[in-house]
Amino acid sequence: MGKGGHQPASVSTKNYGVFTEDEVRNHNKPDDKWLQIDGKVYDITTWAKRHPGGAKIISHFSGQDATDAWVAFHDDKKLVSKYLTPLLIGEVKNPVETELDKDYRQLREKVESMGMFRVNPWFYLAQFISIISFEILSVWIFWYYGVNWKTFVLSGAFMATAQAQWGWTQHDYGHLSVFKSRRVNHWFHHFTIGIMKGASSHWWNFRHFQHHAKPNIIKKDPDVQMAYLFLMGDKMPVEWGKKKRGNMPYQLQHQYFFLIGPPLLLPLYFHFENIYFIIKRRDWWDLLWTMVFFYRIHLMFTWLLGGWLTFGYYMFARFLESHWFVWVTQMSHIPNEIDRDQNKDWFNMQLASTSNVEAGLFNNWFTGHLNFQIEHHLFPTMPRHNYEAVQPLVKSLAKKHGIPYLDKSLFTSFADVTRSLRKSGRLWYDAYYDL
Repeated sequence: MGKGGHQPASVSTKNYGVFTEDEVRNHNKPDDKWLQIDGKVYDITTWAKRHPGGAKIISHFSGQDATDAWVAFHDDKKLVSKYLTPLLIGEVKNPVETELDKDYRQLREKVESMGMFRVNPWFYLAQFISIISFEILSVWIFWYYGVNWKTFVLSGAFMATAQAQWGWTQHDYGHLSVFKSRRVNHWFHHFTIGIMKGASSHWWNFRHFQHHAKPNIIKKDPDVQMAYLFLMGDKMPVEWGKKKRGNMPYQLQHQYFFLIGPPLLLPLYFHFENIYFIIKRRDWWDLLWTMVFFYRIHLMFTWLLGGWLTFGYYMFARFLESHWFVWVTQMSHIPNEIDRDQNKDWFNMQLASTSNVEAGLFNNWFTGHLNFQIEHHLFPTMPRHNYEAVQPLVKSLAKKHGIPYLDKSLFTSFADVTRSLRKSGRLWYDAYYDL
């Protein structure tokens, strides 16, 4: 992707301008949004509402250079470019490209030439078969050994394992990293997250892509908008404390996290948020897939457990899965930098907010390869089985530019979640009481 100063034939000379980066930066209002991509300037004010990824994710970059984010999220760049052309209003005068920008973009080209965006279909077939096997085992245990507390717990553990692994698999389809066809990826995403997990594909896209676009950025990443329960990072707790804000005993949040975080996120909060999202947006197709999921659970277990025990079994499996999900997804983000948008370059932003967990067969499987969270955030459409091969190149680039690359043990990463919550809570308490 080269930067050029020649205007496309389809753009009128009358409407084509040359702007400084400061001028572009000023167009970051709700009713005035410009975007810089590859040295060109686009007016997305009206079109943002029609953006397939949602208005929020593209608006988060208004007034900024979104070149690397645009490349990272779009695997069909020729098609997407056709939508951008009518929005083109000019170019940037002398756009700044740092040495890190150049090195990262060369790295992107290198991993593409190495075939790191090519999929090994056998990997995903094996994943699919193994997850189905866990679900079959969860039913077979009751059928063969009968219903008692031991089979209830064992079967629930198998079902929780299947649901956790479906979660990592739907994540792959949601990021368009399995099939060449965007449409096929979308359909498989609907199938895995809807029919196999009982959640809304559009709800997941709405939340998750904002997180990827601006990870750990206050008011832009929904995953850190939890101030009604938790204050995270070093800055927000101090700001809230000085303003005497907050209705929770945040100095104790590292303790009550164990009571309302991992145990309740999936069994309670995500169910309510999904239903609210679907009804608010009248997303009847996602509602249909969700209903199919619950009917599937009914067919699998009611004939063995009865109605109410099936409900209890389902909530128990979700309870187990919720612990798994929360610790894996939060260990790579909560202990890292959480701040307002500083308009950092793509590489710095992702490494400041993200950390890895050591590679290994168990860690890779247990986390769905999200132990390579840094590589995943830099290259979200890359098939996850290639993260480990790319990791040394990313480490080398980080070392060259003196950027910390965090790669911890699994248990250290878990412990850092509570350590960071304790620190943030203390910062709020000290600021609130002027200690």
